[in-house]
Amino acid sequence: MKKIGVLIFATIAIVSCKVQKEIVERPITFDEERVNLTKEYLSQRYNIEQETPEIVPKMIVLHWTAIPTLKKSFEAFEKSTLPNWRPDIESVSGLNVSSQFLVDQDGTIYRLMPETTMARHVIGLNHCAIGVENVGGTKDTPLTKKQLQANIFLVEYLATKYDIEYVIGHHEYTQFEGHPLWLEVDEGYRTTKTDPGPEFMSKVRKATKRFNFKPVPTK
Repeated sequence: MKKIGVLIFATIAIVSCKVQKEIVERPITFDEERVNLTKEYLSQRYNIEQETPEIVPKMIVLHWTAIPTLKKSFEAFEKSTLPNWRPDIESVSGLNVSSQFLVDQDGTIYRLMPETTMARHVIGLNHCAIGVENVGGTKDTPLTKKQLQANIFLVEYLATKYDIEYVIGHHEYTQFEGHPLWLEVDEGYRTTKTDPGPEFMSKVRKATKRFNFKPVPTK
């Protein structure tokens, strides 16, 4: 009976993991306008000239949306061009912000776009970075344990699939200035970020330490 009980428990655990780890396809608009704006961004910001908006992933960047709902977070990324509420970065490019993944507060993972297509989510590093946005991050909607578990799963999934060297929080991106992966041409184009915070990153790194990711550069 003991062996049967253990077997049943293991089966339940496997089924639970499969439910938790499902990736739901919810594509944002990626029309000809967005393709052209993305290629333009690669050219103007990074001096990368290519026929497609594809990237070779070398890092994963974790974020929060600072928007309390999945619906509003998705709407922020859905259109090809920047909405009027982002004048701080519109002068750099009209390409809307986005990420490859969006994680809801309940831990559900949504794939917004192909993993190897460039998304605008981190200055200087979009050409090599897969972005993971998490719904919330405000005082009233802090990131949840289920989101943490989903982020850990995504890091493991992506690190198994691609040659990922770094896993960073958005708040750490400026530490790559001067690094070979840093390609932003404008020394004055920076924004201050706090997401998703040191505590969240510490937990993700502890859970994925078997991958031996490189440490974030120190200035």
